[in-house]
Amino acid sequence: MTHHHPHTADAVLALDIGGTKLAAGVVTADGTTLAFAQCPSAVRDGPRAVLKRLFDLGRAVLGTAGAAPCDLRGTGIGCGGPLDSTAGVLLAPPHLPGWTDVPIVQLAEDAHGLPAVLDNDGTAGAAGEWRFGAGRGTRHLVYLTVSTGIGGGMVLDGRTYRGAAGNGGEPGHLTVRSDGHRACRSCGRTGCLEAYASGTSIAERARAAVAEARARGVATALADRDPLTAADVTAAVRAGDGVATAVWEETLDALGTGLVSLVNVFEPELVVLGGGVTRAGELLMEPLRRRVAERAMGPAAATVRLTTAAGGDQAGVLGAAAIAFERLPPR
Repeated sequence: MTHHHPHTADAVLALDIGGTKLAAGVVTADGTTLAFAQCPSAVRDGPRAVLKRLFDLGRAVLGTAGAAPCDLRGTGIGCGGPLDSTAGVLLAPPHLPGWTDVPIVQLAEDAHGLPAVLDNDGTAGAAGEWRFGAGRGTRHLVYLTVSTGIGGGMVLDGRTYRGAAGNGGEPGHLTVRSDGHRACRSCGRTGCLEAYASGTSIAERARAAVAEARARGVATALADRDPLTAADVTAAVRAGDGVATAVWEETLDALGTGLVSLVNVFEPELVVLGGGVTRAGELLMEPLRRRVAERAMGPAAATVRLTTAAGGDQAGVLGAAAIAFERLPPR
């Protein structure tokens, strides 16, 4: 017999589909996580195997939370795009090779017996920070997640912004370098914010800078790092390494340019930065605040605050939960 958890009267199942890990949780309307679990995505196994793992994870957290499907509003699903949020279909996300036209909402509804909704993980992340995290109490918020790639989303006038087909608010593909020669891994164009500021890009540019330094006979602490990561770069910057500092400054310039554009266009009260790269803390935030203060339009620059995301490891699940609460009616 399932013992019903007293708090599941208004709760949702939340599923987060990442290229590296899958996560599931049962989350209440006030953002309390009653159960949480994650596992590696192992996308090379193909969609069928990954979906089985995802839905098994969903069933596991429902069990942990003591929640019967009849207790819950439904399921929220966050995933990288492109996708069709209205039809509930993943079109062909670059981080999920072989996932073409996957009717994820229908599959989730069949697996758990609950109504489901799908949104871009950046949109979900913005909704999660606005509803449960750093953005509580604001009406205008821009969210940027800087990790393997760069994603994000926006809440404008108290509403999650989706664009015409649910793929709007993609700040990773703002052009930040008109002279940029670096091709973006996920869209193939040059000069994108993602091509200069994602964790992947930081590591790639650092490797190139190490090779160049070696050729010039310049010493760098990065030379003995293999594999070289964005975290190695920030550690070397703190230690005063010149090669690492040049790579980091280029990263800050790209992020600063992107943020100034977003702040000028939307005049948000708050910009929330999430993702692995934000572990750099004030090494990242202080120079970005300075760039926005110096270069954004006066009133917009005076209005905006920059802060880091509150969601932590559960950010994806909290985001997926937030869109479920936004889009599904109470039971």
